[in-house]
Amino acid sequence: MSLAALALLQQPAAPQSIVDMIVGATPSTQVVLGVLGVFSLASWWMIFHKWRQFRDVRRQGDRFLEHMERAQRLEDAYKAILTLPDSPYGRVFRQGVNFFSELRPGALRQGAPPSQGLSLTQLEALRLILEKEEAEERDALARGLTRLAVIGSVSPLLGLLGTVIGIMNAFLGITAAGSTNIGVVAPGVADALITTVAGLFVAIPAVMAYNFFVARLNLVSGELEGFSSEFIGTLAREGRV
Repeated sequence: MSLAALALLQQPAAPQSIVDMIVGATPSTQVVLGVLGVFSLASWWMIFHKWRQFRDVRRQGDRFLEHMERAQRLEDAYKAILTLPDSPYGRVFRQGVNFFSELRPGALRQGAPPSQGLSLTQLEALRLILEKEEAEERDALARGLTRLAVIGSVSPLLGLLGTVIGIMNAFLGITAAGSTNIGVVAPGVADALITTVAGLFVAIPAVMAYNFFVARLNLVSGELEGFSSEFIGTLAREGRV
């Protein structure tokens, strides 16, 4: 048997699937794939968690607005909101009502005599209280989105890093083999490119979910700001400002 034929027999079997490529990958490639696997699990857990959170907030907002539309006066709205589950909308409303009650004790009790309206300074303080509560609710809903954005931006770079390392190992293998035969080059290049595919596989859902949740967050924030303005308008309409 010739030396060339013997060398061909001694070469490892070419991978036939992605699983074979992962199992037979170099240690550096497997480390990168392992990190990307952790990123993928973390991003999908975050996607599922935020999806449930925004779904619940949407349902709570619909119920809140429905009760607010039925209420004729601020006192009626306050009683109706107390029966609803806790939500960002309810917390903003209660914060405003509680602050107003501190400024005008007993003004929201049934049958209470008309009280003096809020001064401009007190009205501005009420607006600041509402804005502070809006910011806290927005921050609570945005919690975790930064990690999702980091995963979406870092994963392709990590996959590219694994590809560069894999290409370097492929060239070292070519040098050691002393041959540029496609059978020698192809496995090393395929081993290198699998990390790029994995990085994109992790990044694409994370980026799409991040943009979707940011849009939902902006929608909720806009509704909270609009409700705060409507709350102050209700005070003015009822002669409390």
